[in-house]
Amino acid sequence: MTGELRRPMLIPDNVRGAIREEVAAIQPCDEIERAHRADALAWIDSGVELCRIQKPAMPPRHLVSYFVLVDYDHVLLVDHRNAGLWLPSGGHVEPEEHPRATVIRELKEELGLDLGEVREAPLMVTISETVGITAGHTDVSLWYVINADRRVPLEFDAGEFHGVRWFHFSDAPVGRSDPHLARFLGKLARATGRSSLHPTPGTAP
Repeated sequence: MTGELRRPMLIPDNVRGAIREEVAAIQPCDEIERAHRADALAWIDSGVELCRIQKPAMPPRHLVSYFVLVDYDHVLLVDHRNAGLWLPSGGHVEPEEHPRATVIRELKEELGLDLGEVREAPLMVTISETVGITAGHTDVSLWYVINADRRVPLEFDAGEFHGVRWFHFSDAPVGRSDPHLARFLGKLARATGRSSLHPTPGTAP
């Protein structure tokens, strides 16, 4: 029946356990992430539905996989129609789906890229309230880093994005993005041995 609510489909224990392992593997970079990680683990352990089962926001808190394309000191952001923000690409985790499978599926759907597997655990976990047309729900987001080549053309989803663009870390529009983007870029810079987000003299833009 049109408009009928889908019945909750609680994810199997083995998938829930795999999701918990993804979150538990993250090393927090600050007290904010430490609190978000603890909150996310308690949420997973509570047994509630973790995935969106009906658009736009049922249940009101659900799991998201960000897959952040990075080329050395550049990051790809998408001009998201719904949110009205420059965001990392990403998507909602489907029921019974591992977050890494979400990355592979959404990477193809949103950017036209095929990725055989995701080998690395997420770099960061964040919890934030959404904005835009579907404001009013909470995303628990796992931030995966995908190494990419910014010279490779992308076939992005024009129905979801106005456009896509590579930004140097120092030029990323953090004031019009996910509220945790600046913290993520700082954590990424430190994790990859870059002490600064500023361009290195003589490097190509």
